[in-house]
Amino acid sequence: MTTVTLQNLRKEFGDVVAVKGIDLEIEDGEFLVIVGPSGCGKSTTLRLLAGLEATTGGRIEMDERDVTGVEPKDRNVAMVFQNYALYPHMTGRRNITFGMKSSGDFTDEEIERRVEDAAETLDIVDLLDRKPEAMSGGERQRVALGRAIVRDPDAFLMDEPLSNLDAKLRIQMRAELARLHSALETTTVYVTHDQTEAMTLGERVVVMNDGQIMQVDEPQALYDFPANRFVAEFIGDPAMNMIPVDIEDGRAVHDAFTLPLPSVDEPASTDRNGAGDAPLGDTQRAVLGIRPEDFHLPDARSDDGLPRIDAEVNVREPLGDSLLLHCSIGATSCNIQAAPRTAVRAGETVSVTYDPARLHLFDAETGDAFYHSESHHSTDEQVLSRASK
Repeated sequence: MTTVTLQNLRKEFGDVVAVKGIDLEIEDGEFLVIVGPSGCGKSTTLRLLAGLEATTGGRIEMDERDVTGVEPKDRNVAMVFQNYALYPHMTGRRNITFGMKSSGDFTDEEIERRVEDAAETLDIVDLLDRKPEAMSGGERQRVALGRAIVRDPDAFLMDEPLSNLDAKLRIQMRAELARLHSALETTTVYVTHDQTEAMTLGERVVVMNDGQIMQVDEPQALYDFPANRFVAEFIGDPAMNMIPVDIEDGRAVHDAFTLPLPSVDEPASTDRNGAGDAPLGDTQRAVLGIRPEDFHLPDARSDDGLPRIDAEVNVREPLGDSLLLHCSIGATSCNIQAAPRTAVRAGETVSVTYDPARLHLFDAETGDAFYHSESHHSTDEQVLSRASK
């Protein structure tokens, strides 16, 4: 297994700065996912790790060995590409074994053994004698994974490997990748723009934007305690609602409602995500974050004494397992997630309440989080309870 360290890593393309001096440590055997929108620098970071791009500045270490200027063939990493990169005139077996003799000291017997082991692991034994044109997208991706596995690399680098697959096959391949990593325990860096892939695959997730790291944490922590507004809106589907408010005497004041803000059990400054204690007694502009699933229609909760918020329903969006209501709260647009067969029509006004433990405040200027109403030091049982809702 391999530890990978990035120190002040920077990449410029002329006047464009694609990666802006990031620092990151990837642990032995970890499955780390880098996620972000198009153009955020995630694929460039992966190509820098692979040696396919030269760094403008900074340092890359693998097991404390400086590989910043080392050629890709000498880094002992295997890359899986978005477009599979299979040779169309070669069989699956030849695609898997191509280059093994030149990249390592493998005997014919060892190559054959590795191919058979990889084929059994990936369930592609019957594909070894087929050419890519006779394979489906998922089968081609398995062959591409086989080509990476047989080299027994120090690290796998995966650049959006599932983005060309249909939705059902992506779900199947996500499970296959998770199973594969559990079996091989090889350090893996996986790049995607899909936050669902990031949340389901990553042991830790790096959220990037504009060439910078916004937050690094476990998936559930990103969801529960976003470090800033960008992470809050990017992680979660539907996205977190953002409502401009004034903070007055420990309350969030909006034209359409006033909500009391519960006290945090422990000082937020001790939280790993860096949100400091909110000066909730001072008057200030802020943005209140509430996820759609943390709003509740009247029939979903008993009378708990919480303030009610009037929301006008503009559009109903049935999703099968839930009903998404696009609403207006005063002049602010919000989404509210309800039970799938809730009898609400467009044009109606509903009175909703909310989960007081799931409120977030972000600085109106910087977007940094400075308040989460839930304790920042939840027990594992509390985290699992939230995740099951």
